[in-house]
Amino acid sequence: MGIINITPDSFSDGGELYTTRLDLDKTLFKAHHMVEAGAGIIDVGGESTRPGAFEIGVEEELNRVVPVVEALTARFDTPISVDTSSSEVIREAASAGASLINDVRALRRPGALEAVAKTNLPVCLVHMQNEPASMQVAPTYKNVVAEVKSFLLAQRNRCLLAGIPSHKILIDPGFGFGKTTEHNLCLFKSIDQFVETNVPVLIGVSRKRFIGELLNEAPDQRLIGSVTMALLAAQAGASVLRVHDVKETKQALRLLSYTEKLSDT
Repeated sequence: MGIINITPDSFSDGGELYTTRLDLDKTLFKAHHMVEAGAGIIDVGGESTRPGAFEIGVEEELNRVVPVVEALTARFDTPISVDTSSSEVIREAASAGASLINDVRALRRPGALEAVAKTNLPVCLVHMQNEPASMQVAPTYKNVVAEVKSFLLAQRNRCLLAGIPSHKILIDPGFGFGKTTEHNLCLFKSIDQFVETNVPVLIGVSRKRFIGELLNEAPDQRLIGSVTMALLAAQAGASVLRVHDVKETKQALRLLSYTEKLSDT
């Protein structure tokens, strides 16, 4: 899953495609390279959820996201995911051709669950403690793995009760969303426990702050760390990898595939 941020303030690439207005040509160019590099999904987000970020209005998010979804679906066969928590954006993105909803709030906003159920789209449920503006202010857990897993399975059950089929639900432990570096490492070490739930697991650690803290590197210098973590997540059974650097991650996965084939002979 390749990341397309239509925001001026995302932690890694904010302002690359959107400052005060959308640069659609540059967005399509970036998406083209991701597709050519092997992205199986393109994830479009119009609201930054970096630590300390504040919410934007629905109209602003719609103005950022919908034109991009329309343009991408008109040009590429690759499924388009929309990173949103808003019921209005869910509905409009579905009408524009989106194939997946990726929600960092796990459909907890009013109307979001019902909106996804009506669109009949698959959904990825992400764990986040608190809101982006406050999530990194002393996050605490008694048992981070147990609590995150319990929350995600409870949200999955809400989806099932709302009529969303089980095969259309994914879960994401939410690395960096209300977690310390230690929390993130505990979750990462326990990816297999999420895989064992038999719900497809999406892992998004690309360029995250905890990688920077471990390696003492700025976001644009976290390529090797990000690809390494993606590879380890794939080995642990992750179904989807959400990444900024599609080409490099895909190359690493190809090498992993070759070595696994060798081990079978």
